[in-house]
Amino acid sequence: MHIDLTGKTALVSASTAGIGFAIATGLARAGARTIINGRSEASVVKSLDALREALPGADVRGIAADLSTAAGVAKLVEAMPEADILVNNAGIYGPEPFFDVTDETWERFFQTNVMSGVRLSRHYLRGMLARNWGRVVFISSESALNIPGDMIHYGMTKTAQLAIARGLAKLGAGTQVTVNSVLPGPTMSEGVKRMLEGAAEKEGREIDEVAVDFVREHRGSSILRRPASVEEVANLVVYVCSPQASATTGAALRVDGGVVDSIV
Repeated sequence: MHIDLTGKTALVSASTAGIGFAIATGLARAGARTIINGRSEASVVKSLDALREALPGADVRGIAADLSTAAGVAKLVEAMPEADILVNNAGIYGPEPFFDVTDETWERFFQTNVMSGVRLSRHYLRGMLARNWGRVVFISSESALNIPGDMIHYGMTKTAQLAIARGLAKLGAGTQVTVNSVLPGPTMSEGVKRMLEGAAEKEGREIDEVAVDFVREHRGSSILRRPASVEEVANLVVYVCSPQASATTGAALRVDGGVVDSIV
């Protein structure tokens, strides 16, 4: 299968590292004009340099904006008024006991993980419908279905994304605009690597070994029995954004290594 996104403009929120950067790289490799986003100018410049080194000649640019605020989203859409592909990847996570999670933390997670995608979709989806072609993808998580007891506030936001994506897909009924969610499971992003560095150093082992043990201990239902790579997650997202995925909409697509114990 050859995915060709030449002539399409793709925006990936929070794409200076991890899954977001891998998605941006995959879309640019497929020929899309790709917009990288991060909160700081320095992180955006650094990621653009890395992407241009990996893909010489790729049509890429960057926009620094904090998408956890309405003002940050407004700044981004002013700089990039139209997009054919929107990947809502912005998100934060972190374990915390339920009784210690403050209202401010609930609000911060909701604004970052949910409202960033709502605001961006509200702007870009309108243009996609007018042009009768577009792709919107929400990067959710297997935690949307398996709500973690130590991250209830995070799980709530990931479930909310599924509801929003399903509803938005119905707005595109009968058009060539699709809206889907992608649900990664344990993935070896930079954040996960940082989380495991201490244990690896203490035990004198490689991070990859520690990561495998982490999945087997904390995600015992995993069929893959290891974390996915960011590229493996990005591969599914790039497909969902492609013309070949034209009959897939309103779906919650898992790339979780089989962590969710379900046959559908």
